[in-house]
Amino acid sequence: QVRLVESGGGLVRTGDSLTLSCVSTEGSITNYAMGWFRQAPGKEREFVVGISRVGSNTRYADAAKGRFTVSSDNAKNTLFLQMNNPNPEDTALYYCVASPRGTYYGDIVFVNPSSYGYWGQGTQVTVSS
Repeated sequence: QVRLVESGGGLVRTGDSLTLSCVSTEGSITNYAMGWFRQAPGKEREFVVGISRVGSNTRYADAAKGRFTVSSDNAKNTLFLQMNNPNPEDTALYYCVASPRGTYYGDIVFVNPSSYGYWGQGTQVTVSS
């Protein structure tokens, strides 16, 4: 089991950078495939980026490619999402997720939200123009 706590969200302006953090307070993130999803008001939850359990593979949504970077610090049991050059369309509640399926499929990146059994409470990112 894993308990995920996100932080780092806030109000930023277009072009500013910010980094979201997700720490697991229970369980090691090295046992899971991890990722980030987001949900904007009035919209469905959408995939942002995923990383395989062994860390060898990542996959980004088109909206995140070239601007966002996922990384982890396993010693600190923390997943990061660096957001460069955000724009108002990135305004959303960002969720950190963990998939126990990563235990069996170490090099697979999961895109479907149903693959992730653990979700944090989310951190709000608001980008002003």
